[in-house]
Amino acid sequence: MVDRLDPYPTRLTEYRAPFARRDPVVHARNQRRWEGPLDEVALSRYERDGFLWFEGFFSRDRIEPFFEELKQMANDESLMRSEQVIQDPNSGAIRSVFGMHQLSEHFDRLTRDPRILGMVRQLLGSEVYIHQSRINDKYGFQGSGFDWHSDFETWHAEDGMPRMRAVSASLMLTDNNEFNGPLMLIPGSHHQFVPCVGETPEANWQESLKAQTLGVPDQQSLASLAERGGIQAPKGPAGSLLLFECNTLHASNENMSPWPRSNLFFVYNSVDNTLEEPYAAPSRRPEFLATRGDIEPLTMHDDFPELSGQGVDPLR
Repeated sequence: MVDRLDPYPTRLTEYRAPFARRDPVVHARNQRRWEGPLDEVALSRYERDGFLWFEGFFSRDRIEPFFEELKQMANDESLMRSEQVIQDPNSGAIRSVFGMHQLSEHFDRLTRDPRILGMVRQLLGSEVYIHQSRINDKYGFQGSGFDWHSDFETWHAEDGMPRMRAVSASLMLTDNNEFNGPLMLIPGSHHQFVPCVGETPEANWQESLKAQTLGVPDQQSLASLAERGGIQAPKGPAGSLLLFECNTLHASNENMSPWPRSNLFFVYNSVDNTLEEPYAAPSRRPEFLATRGDIEPLTMHDDFPELSGQGVDPLR
């Protein structure tokens, strides 16, 4: 931990009330250089709710080849023994695999889709890089849930992300329905930062990625924000896409259905928001959780043409 002015103090010894965020939500307003495919209606919705939902953004044909690569990863014994693979605390099945854009050429290319890159550059008002990527799996009848949290709270406290200037892209590799543990979000919660109580122990990530107990907002704050904004759980077929702001509170229930739920996450961070030392943790987390070295702005993949002038239409 470092002794410096902290715009978002957290992991405190006692309760502190939520307070208004100190960063814009849409960073590219009135910046012609970062005009993109989102119209003003979509930008205003993102600013209001903290997320955008695109049902059927990719076709199933585009998604299916990824599963063959995932099967190959599952057969890679050295990878399965590595710290990048997190097992479900109840079943022992794969819960998450981190660093997907470095493990898989297919996934790396996906991060460079011009429509997605155009949107996140527009939202963040800058060039971007991948802060973190992962796949989250919930097998039928056994996939555990994820407690309510703000990703930014963890990235700020344990990785040293200074400001709220990151966007997560969640791509549904399987159908997400009301039974198999879809992601739930509290609309508008990104406007408030909720400080959390509890000192971060050394190597907290080894346990928190299995079951998070630190960095979880208090129930009173959660209830107040949910009463104000409600709870939404976007659901749709494989290939659907969710973009959500780094401070939007979200969670998911365990999978009680027979149907698996598999989602891919890419976290885009602004190149002007690179990591410092952790604000509320004794040491840095591993590189596969938080990219630090050799920051290079993402470029469009050669397979994808620039889509200048073409918009994208989130569901209203």
